[in-house]
Amino acid sequence: MADNQVNLQITDAVTQVNIKTVGESPWEALGFAYQALAHSTSLEIENAKQSQGGMQHVGNSVTSVK
Repeated sequence: MADNQVNLQITDAVTQVNIKTVGESPWEALGFAYQALAHSTSLEIENAKQSQGGMQHVGNSVTSVK
């Protein structure tokens, strides 16, 4: 007849992996949130730079026409 008990080392290994995953997941999620925030902020700055450059061209054109 087969032994129905699970090896304690296997149980311990699975438990340790679960604890590690549950323990690290909030910090990983926070890292993803910070990365998304940094990316969206850089896009905002890039858009502002493009708008400012476009207005500089308009200003140059207006100055040249006068």
